[in-house]
Amino acid sequence: MQRWICTICQYIYEPAVGDPDNGVDPETPFEALPDDWVCPICGAGKDLFEPV
Repeated sequence: MQRWICTICQYIYEPAVGDPDNGVDPETPFEALPDDWVCPICGAGKDLFEPV
């Protein structure tokens, strides 16, 4: 699955890991994240992420 990087803080969303601290299960593709999901490091919205 495609990894995505935050253009603000460089956090990389890894679909294989998900974001369990924020309720996102492993194997969740970036496109399937809720619209209100934000970067767990800096709070940037999904629109500020780019494919790696």
